[in-house]
Amino acid sequence: MDSKGKRAAVLIVLCSLLAVMAGVAAVNYNRLMGNGKKEPDVQDTADVSSQVIEPDGKVHGADLSAFLRDNDFFDPQEADSSGQTASDENSTESVSVRSLTILASSVERDIRVKIVDDEGEPVSGQDFMVEVADTGVYVDEDKDGVLLISDIKPGEYSLTLNEQEGFEVPADPVHVRVKSIVSYTVIDDIDFFVHSESEVDILKDDTEAADIDSGDEDDTQYTSLLDLDEERENAVALGIDVSKWNGDIDWEVVKAEGVDFAIIRCGYRGSSSGWLIEDPYFYRNLQGAQKAGIQVGVYFFTQATDLVEAVEEASMVVSLLGDVPLDYPVFIDTEGAGGNGRADNLDPGTRTAVVNAFCQTIQNAGMEAGVYASRNWYLNNLNLDELDAPKVWLAEYRQTPQYEGRYDMWQYTSSGSVAGIEGRVDLNISYLGIE
Repeated sequence: MDSKGKRAAVLIVLCSLLAVMAGVAAVNYNRLMGNGKKEPDVQDTADVSSQVIEPDGKVHGADLSAFLRDNDFFDPQEADSSGQTASDENSTESVSVRSLTILASSVERDIRVKIVDDEGEPVSGQDFMVEVADTGVYVDEDKDGVLLISDIKPGEYSLTLNEQEGFEVPADPVHVRVKSIVSYTVIDDIDFFVHSESEVDILKDDTEAADIDSGDEDDTQYTSLLDLDEERENAVALGIDVSKWNGDIDWEVVKAEGVDFAIIRCGYRGSSSGWLIEDPYFYRNLQGAQKAGIQVGVYFFTQATDLVEAVEEASMVVSLLGDVPLDYPVFIDTEGAGGNGRADNLDPGTRTAVVNAFCQTIQNAGMEAGVYASRNWYLNNLNLDELDAPKVWLAEYRQTPQYEGRYDMWQYTSSGSVAGIEGRVDLNISYLGIE
């Protein structure tokens, strides 16, 4: 090839190289400027080999949004037994509806209403409204699930519970017959009306007088357990009467001291509220005394103002006792409540009727009944010629009682001392022929 041809060939090769170099430069320029047309990999947008796992377990360089493009990442939604899924639960609130039942009874010219759940317990915290046909609508203002509707004429009535959010109310009305005259029988559902001390102001409600009238005591009173053989020829047994005010009692020690019986307070009616209230030490004292071999009876401090309330109080005693047998009577304590009690100013006729109604209800329940009072209380606040109490318990604090009426037990001091009981305790003699 001549020199002219060689120059032409070299020129062609140089041009080709320049063209290739220009193309490579153009591609690199586009990449640097972000104009590349590379399609993203739908399977993986990050180079796995570029991920770095640190010693602490952290991963650098991973695409943390990759799970959003994984159709199999989320498990199918699982439905519960009702067919509702998790998303359904978020969109529809689950509401628990409680079924209600109305219970109604009457003692005398009243209607006692209880609103209970499926377990028979009163439903509290709701201002239920009960409509009594042809009479009116009554509201459970204290929200305890119990209403006492007074001053209702005798006859047949139907009761309807108004709708209450979150509850299923009875579709049909409940019928009750309002009695015209109280019957001295135990009120079956009286436990619905019994309260604990945690529900009341005990400073206003538990005001049972600590001492009797000053005219019924003197310095000759005994303050220790008597020697029956020397002091009381006709006496049968020595005993005490106790309540929560005596605190914790060591009944085994009390028995060893020579105590034969104990009259235990089971409850009282609030001097202010009028509620039926259980003595918080009742069962503890009852079980402790019986376990120690001490014979027992009970008493109830009354603040009843009429016959219906007297039947309520007696019914509460029967309910609290259940099937527990007693050795001594059930006494109604009719002493004063410090002058401010709701029953302190009753006239003797009304108070005597209350005592008789209590005792008759206790007797109709198959138990022995009696009344407790001081000498002056018997003479001035009760009509003795109308008193039908089978047993009489006298309180008079002197060596020889001045009371001339009949009595079966004698409380001879409130300042007694017995080992096993801290502080003062009431001491008694029984003339009852109980073995």
